Amino acid sequence: MDFFPLFLNIKDQPCLVVGAGDIAARKIELLLRAGAKVVVVALEVGEAVAALQDEHAIIIRRKAFTSDDIDGMRLVVSATNDRITNAKVATLAKQRRIPVNVVDNLDLCSFIFPAIIDRSPLLIAVSSSGASPVLSRLLRAKIETAIPASFGLLAGFIEQFKARVLQQIPQARQRRNFWETIVQGRVAELIFAGRQRKAESQLLTQLDHAGAADRQGEVYLIGTGPGDPDLLTFKALRLLRQADVIVYDRSVSGEILKLAHSDAETIFVGQQDGNHSLTPAAIHRQLAELASSGKKVARLKGGDPFIFGRGGEEIETLMQSGIHFQIVPGITAASGCASYSGIPLTHRDHAQSCTFVSGHIQNGRIDLDWRQLAKPKQTVIIYMGISGLESICRSLIDHGCPADLPIAVIQSGATHKQRVFIGTLSDRPAYSEFAESDAPALTIVGTVVNLHRQLNWFST
Repeated sequence: MDFFPLFLNIKDQPCLVVGAGDIAARKIELLLRAGAKVVVVALEVGEAVAALQDEHAIIIRRKAFTSDDIDGMRLVVSATNDRITNAKVATLAKQRRIPVNVVDNLDLCSFIFPAIIDRSPLLIAVSSSGASPVLSRLLRAKIETAIPASFGLLAGFIEQFKARVLQQIPQARQRRNFWETIVQGRVAELIFAGRQRKAESQLLTQLDHAGAADRQGEVYLIGTGPGDPDLLTFKALRLLRQADVIVYDRSVSGEILKLAHSDAETIFVGQQDGNHSLTPAAIHRQLAELASSGKKVARLKGGDPFIFGRGGEEIETLMQSGIHFQIVPGITAASGCASYSGIPLTHRDHAQSCTFVSGHIQNGRIDLDWRQLAKPKQTVIIYMGISGLESICRSLIDHGCPADLPIAVIQSGATHKQRVFIGTLSDRPAYSEFAESDAPALTIVGTVVNLHRQLNWFST
């Protein structure tokens, strides 16, 4: 190690910053967040530092730096554009064994600032030992995505119960196992969701049964969006990675499945038009059984689970079975596929509303309000309508839509396999063009489709 990583308590300690430009302001902000009493020495004071003086009780001495300025300081930062001054500050601080940082001059530093992930009281520091601050910031950004902002609340919550848990579970190994269950289980998820009281109740229940209770299972009903894994929410990614079992269907892309833990069991419950591997009721029962056995189950659904995703039906079964669950919304397929195809669902010149409908064939027919769907100045988005596309187009024409009204069929939307077929109600894309693939597809009807050629930004 080029530097020894440690955390320094500077609360209420005097810290000197030499310089008062924008870079100095950023260092001052960090010191203030740690509770330091900041003293600034500079001939000229920038706007950012002046604003900090108005907001915080920092002392500004408008003068040239002298050796006396270091007296009594716990920490020193030099952030001037004067090399001679920076060298003088560093030399004097080191002579007095005061930690010193000189911005952009590693050789003069006795300490450096890391990239910080602040989830107080939880702190994570990332450093490249000064080799590449840009790389440190990039790594910090990656870590940020994996750690919810509410992790700090979890750390504070745990602190409240440490003494009580120590009293009730004196054995170190059992106590460690208990805390692992807490931070990886339902209590942590309740904290992340802002349900503090429920989390306290759950922790106390688990504490009363520590060592005797079986691990509690849970179901995560996760909307995975239209296909691009970059469109997953942070919460979806976190829960996906901690699941023991992944239950999915054909609407979930392979790229998203790869994000799951390598040891997770995967169960395909693929549902295709007219060909169900499992009935919905059987899937609902399977989710309940897996969670009842103590497993964390991620039920993945393309798009959003509450928009033609049977999410409501699944949680009804879970509630009846007393199974804990969470719902993670996703970008619905209509929004995602339309965006990646350059087709705005609303546009002041084309559509003032949009309607989502299911084109699922039931008992040989598609039961929709065709008169309403045929009205002008709107966009109609049809889920699960590929096998009934001919009937849908004919019904729209029969109820007043112009035969040349544009339609788009988007297959494998928002992925590198995306294909967009453009046509009209009377001259629609040939079914054979996209029916040979079992990839999910979506149909958009309306004059907004005419904008595809102009706005198509995503090409594969």
